[in-house]
Amino acid sequence: MTELLYLRDAYLAEFEATVTAVDGSRIALDRTAFYPTGGGQPHDTGRLGGGAVTEVRKEGDEVWHAVEGPLPAVGDVVVGAIDWDRRHALMRTHTALHVLCGVIWNQWGTAVTGGNMEPLSARMDFEFDPLPDGFGAAVEELVNKELAAARLIEVSFLPRRDALADEDLIRTKVNLIPEAVTEIRVVDIVGLDKQADGGTHVRSTDEVGRVRVLKTESKGKGNKRIRLEVVDA
Repeated sequence: MTELLYLRDAYLAEFEATVTAVDGSRIALDRTAFYPTGGGQPHDTGRLGGGAVTEVRKEGDEVWHAVEGPLPAVGDVVVGAIDWDRRHALMRTHTALHVLCGVIWNQWGTAVTGGNMEPLSARMDFEFDPLPDGFGAAVEELVNKELAAARLIEVSFLPRRDALADEDLIRTKVNLIPEAVTEIRVVDIVGLDKQADGGTHVRSTDEVGRVRVLKTESKGKGNKRIRLEVVDA
């Protein structure tokens, strides 16, 4: 089992770990700060030992790191270093999407249906049919107001039964998390949005910067897509 260091400290950019398995050019570790692709968030890149980490995947309880370059052996202790610029851009983007979810829920009572992100750009789908008039400009203004408000972002871990009793988490479909997961990680943008989430986030909304809504489009009846980019304030 790989200990997921990023769940408790998204700002950890360098760490030591022991190699537990080697499979071709892939390495598994006893602990990692590298985020593996999942939940709409892409994997981290960086360095591991003397090689470059080009892909990170979670398979079962283990995280596998694809490495280009010299490979360590099982039992070796290696130093991992995250590409911080990429990680921080993804943290800013992920938090911006949670702010977008909170704004749209509070203003229009509309739930998210899906999303995806790259560093400083993203899309998110919502249950609109149709979009309100002037929606793009209105939601951009509302999101940027919340970002500038410097709302704190808190990460906590709740027993499953407590998470299922929280009305805000029920809204974000926490009940769909497999029953085998007994502890739920919660990301709370205080006063705006609370979700069960396994991704990386900044500490305060003003660290995001600003967003620009690039495009809104229809993806079928009752499903509308918002494309945005994250820029410096």
